[in-house]
Amino acid sequence: MMFQGPSPTPEDLSGVRYLFTDIDDTLTTEGRLLPQTYQALWDLSEAGIDIVPVTGGSAGWCEHIVRAWPVVAAIGESGAFVMTAEGNRAAIEFWDDEQRQRDRQEAHLAAIEPLLDSRFRLAHDQGLRVADVAIDIVGHPRDAVDDLAARIRALGGTVAISSVHINTWLGPYDKQAMSARVLRQFGVSGGDVARFVSFVGDSRNDAPMFGFVGKSFGVANIASVLADLPTRPRWISSRPAGLGFVEVAEALLDARGR
Repeated sequence: MMFQGPSPTPEDLSGVRYLFTDIDDTLTTEGRLLPQTYQALWDLSEAGIDIVPVTGGSAGWCEHIVRAWPVVAAIGESGAFVMTAEGNRAAIEFWDDEQRQRDRQEAHLAAIEPLLDSRFRLAHDQGLRVADVAIDIVGHPRDAVDDLAARIRALGGTVAISSVHINTWLGPYDKQAMSARVLRQFGVSGGDVARFVSFVGDSRNDAPMFGFVGKSFGVANIASVLADLPTRPRWISSRPAGLGFVEVAEALLDARGR
């Protein structure tokens, strides 16, 4: 295993029991989940590491993930909810009152739509979202994306920019806040976060998690946004996206003495 700069030691990672991870361009590679990345998720789970994807992805996507992937929960729409599954049945816990979040989404969407022109459109899965608004940004210049994000912020919306979307919402939460809540439900808080938790990400919207989780990793494609991050990941893989995640998984598994 190779990392850019310092590499984690087995002592750094031997206590990790929970792995939180972004999905787009962290687990996926050019939009697809490679077989070796999916196998790495299973290997981690079977080694006793509980996996929680933390994504801007929609409730519809998370419902599939918690039922079909080896994960204990999924945090979706940038922290709007946490979803779990038992057997073939998924359950969703909202950050706030469900109806309040849906009402906020409806009002925020109505305010944003007039800002969209021929260059930008809502994400294809907007209809599967229960709390946020997502706008496709793939292929758009950085300055145009940042300009649209600034106009949305001027409306009072919280904005998080991933490698594929502008995600925006009304409400006092983000990936980090919901992750902290979920960890408390697992009985992990305070100094135990530093001992037992790791995180993997790739983009600007992962910055709160890099600041929250000391044992944090970036996959190699994070290089293009490192200058934008107030807190950088502690370690960076040598390979990008899903193959970088495999490197992280191998480091965690080796630290457990596989």
